[in-house]
Amino acid sequence: MYPTRKALAIADEQELDLVEISPKADPPVCKVMDYKKFLYEQKKREKSLKAKASKVTVKEIRFGPQTDDHDYEFKKKHAVKFLKEGAKLKAYVFFKGRSIIYKDQGQILLLKLAQELEEYGKVEQMPKLEGKRMTMFIAPKKK
Repeated sequence: MYPTRKALAIADEQELDLVEISPKADPPVCKVMDYKKFLYEQKKREKSLKAKASKVTVKEIRFGPQTDDHDYEFKKKHAVKFLKEGAKLKAYVFFKGRSIIYKDQGQILLLKLAQELEEYGKVEQMPKLEGKRMTMFIAPKKK
């Protein structure tokens, strides 16, 4: 349904546009305004909503299948820091060459990490082997 001629005449008289705000309403809702200003405000509104949307960062920590205790503790400390900052954590064990025979050690390492980080985040994806990598995701706990 199109706006009445009276509304169009009022808009012409004021040298503005007749903008249809809600076309699905019965009768459709229209407003006399500057159309370019309406588009500008709509873009501004969308931009502010986009800015308020949370951005999820993913931090990665890489281990070898036979990572030393000191290196493990060092990397665990970084993992705790990342989770406290609210970033997701992607921990993975990278198998080089023939080290793929230590799959079970890699899985034990990742599960140990998940258990020790239990108070900071929860496991989103259990350790899964993809090619030469065993990957696990940990999401931060909500405050």
